Amino acid sequence: MTINDAQQEVDNWIKTVGVRYFSELTNMAILTEEVGELARIIARKYGDQSFKNNEEQADLGDEMADVLWVLICMANQTGVNLTEALQKNFEKKNSRDADRHKNNDKLKG
Repeated sequence: MTINDAQQEVDNWIKTVGVRYFSELTNMAILTEEVGELARIIARKYGDQSFKNNEEQADLGDEMADVLWVLICMANQTGVNLTEALQKNFEKKNSRDADRHKNNDKLKG
């Protein structure tokens, strides 16, 4: 599935199953909530916190997909083509950061 395909499929789902998009502000709040759920898993799996009893089955991929879903919703409702935006972002990073990380002593062995 391409990013464009994902944007189209989410749009179709919203319009047929989801009734309509939530407002942009509501989706921003939902995105923040979903990122928090993702952060909780990361903190427990890779950080110093331990899982609570009911969190052991937490699915990292599912939480990442939740974040992506809401981000796609926000892109759709604000007219952002994520494929184009990501391509422009790569161009920006490739010109701005071409040597930045190579020259970062903190990243060297």
